[in-house]
Amino acid sequence: MAEFDVDLFVIGAGSGGVRAARIAAGYGAKVLVAEEFRVGGTCVIRGCVPKKLYVYASRFADSFADAEGFGWELPQKPVFNWSKLVAGKEKEISRLSEIYRANLARANVEIIDSRATVEGPHHVRLADGRRISAKYILVATGGSPVLSPTIPGLEHAISSNEIFDVPTFPKSMLIVGGGYIAVEFASVFTRLGSAVTLVLRGDNVLRGFDDDMRDAVRDELTHAGVTLGFGVLPTSIEKTADGLKVTLSNGETKLFDQVLLATGRRPHTTGLGLEAAGVMLDDVGAVKVDAYSQTNIPSIYAVGDVTNRVNLTPVAIREGHAFADTVFGGKHTAVVHTDIPTAVFTTPEIGTVGLSESEARKIFDIVDIYSSTFRPMMATLSGRAEKTRMKIVVDGTTDKVLGVHIFGHDAGEMAQLLGISMKLHATKADFDATMAVHPTASEELVTMRTRTARHIQSPD
Repeated sequence: MAEFDVDLFVIGAGSGGVRAARIAAGYGAKVLVAEEFRVGGTCVIRGCVPKKLYVYASRFADSFADAEGFGWELPQKPVFNWSKLVAGKEKEISRLSEIYRANLARANVEIIDSRATVEGPHHVRLADGRRISAKYILVATGGSPVLSPTIPGLEHAISSNEIFDVPTFPKSMLIVGGGYIAVEFASVFTRLGSAVTLVLRGDNVLRGFDDDMRDAVRDELTHAGVTLGFGVLPTSIEKTADGLKVTLSNGETKLFDQVLLATGRRPHTTGLGLEAAGVMLDDVGAVKVDAYSQTNIPSIYAVGDVTNRVNLTPVAIREGHAFADTVFGGKHTAVVHTDIPTAVFTTPEIGTVGLSESEARKIFDIVDIYSSTFRPMMATLSGRAEKTRMKIVVDGTTDKVLGVHIFGHDAGEMAQLLGISMKLHATKADFDATMAVHPTASEELVTMRTRTARHIQSPD
């Protein structure tokens, strides 16, 4: 490989790119990584990690309120300090970013803090003009927020990139969107003390999730104090001395301190030179790849959100690892993008793996549903009006579990372990044969014996 400067050039030092670089270097490859922003990518810098820290911060509001029912007396009302949270978050993500750098250095991977663009099958151009040749190029640039709808005053709104660092805590906020980013921030900021209004184009939140889980999040957001507007979008934003005056499609005009647009993300491929290099992109700008993350140009690969397959950090990591195993380790490894456990960190949260009820009914002839709604033990003494919901979706012919969906505290933790069961092709009988851990919420998963619904497809 002496005809190339490096064996592998990685564009983007996020979760997928860093994993690919480290594993490839472990196989003896000479690896160079270019990152134009901060090492760690979306997840570490302005995604999963800071978001979860803010989720934890917001949940103390419920804990303080619940404490009295368990015998605690708070001498004074707790006071929230936004600046202290932002500073603590910044300290932690900076620590994690340095760990990423240190791990790359230990793996003998060189990092260049620069934008990089593709100039051909084997060449990359850095911002300072240097041209580097590589036997393989890996694109791992992730995604970026979509600012929509395009309306007058759009420049006054912020995206999920900026929300973590607004200089002043917003006493009122309009959030536009109904996906997981929108509902998570609605849940967070209403508990931190902001008056939150959430508007979206659809008739319910979290399109694509199980309908019972969608209803649970909608109801809990309302109970927490979020004002919901379905079929409503902003038509203009005007900056005034009193705040941001927003005109909505239903004719209302309201003032807010902040407007957060959480209307989705798109692959970050603009200006990377991929089209000029011959790499095929789809209609949203995602890099088209095969099961091994290879593009139509044999020397160029892509992993993570830039491919728009399953946009989750652990998926990007797995894809990056599989790429390195395939190209440099001689072990052809394709990532299976099914039965992926995931969570939505509202309060309470969703933990889910596998097919929703509606998805299963489109595929299988007989679908059995086992579901339960109950008051969590934590709410008994606190008096909180809160319900936990659980659902198991089963193939009525084979008894195989097709999906499990939970709305409740620690649902994300449960989903991780349920993901193992799903990978092992567990049946409902396997669940039933498992001893319960008492008293826990998760024991409900192995004690739901009564079928609550059966759906049989009508013959054509």
